[in-house]
Amino acid sequence: MAKEECKALLDELNKATACYHHLVLTIGGSADSQNLREELQKTRQKAQELAVAIRVRLTTPLRDRGLGAEERAEFERLWVAFSGCLDLLEADMRRALTLGTEFPLNAPLRPLVRTGVEGGAASVAARALSARSLRHEAERGFDVEDLHQLEREILQVGEMIHDMEMKVNVPRWTVQARQAAGAELLARPSAGVSSLRGVSVEQRTGPCDLSKALAATIFSAVLLAAVALAVCVAKLS
Repeated sequence: MAKEECKALLDELNKATACYHHLVLTIGGSADSQNLREELQKTRQKAQELAVAIRVRLTTPLRDRGLGAEERAEFERLWVAFSGCLDLLEADMRRALTLGTEFPLNAPLRPLVRTGVEGGAASVAARALSARSLRHEAERGFDVEDLHQLEREILQVGEMIHDMEMKVNVPRWTVQARQAAGAELLARPSAGVSSLRGVSVEQRTGPCDLSKALAATIFSAVLLAAVALAVCVAKLS
């Protein structure tokens, strides 16, 4: 039960972290606004709340010496995935701090980067926060206060990562995956058009047809002979 709960929370953290990464990339662009900064704040806070809940649920079983080998291996895989999410979250928070400092909202004399991206990103943040909409509350100086808060939260995430490494010793290189790298990309989807795409991927990744390989070899030989003949003719002329 605890394992399934950890998996569900980790899926939510993955979604929130990916959403935050997407929003950070729009800072300083044509879609930048106070509404975006508020979405960034809510999304990263949601990610941190999920991280705290996952850490508690993973630390307890991993420190249990009576845990079975198979069960421990599964929790270690979840721990490595969780650590990776935290690393990405911390890196994006630092990137958001740098970009937010370089492109303050209340600085009309300092043009923003024109990336060609337009429109808001409220729908993306709403999906990560499981909310239908995000209300925009205009506050002058919001971005300045948010940057100070972001600095404190970066330190908190860094302390969380350090505390995790001190309490649970799970080297990432010792954890073995249950499937080969990229196997999820070749998995056959459930139904509909996606299933047809899955079949086409499997067909393309199958063994090479011998007739096609022979044709390619003959074509390459003819091409090389033509090039050699052209070189000889050029020298004689």
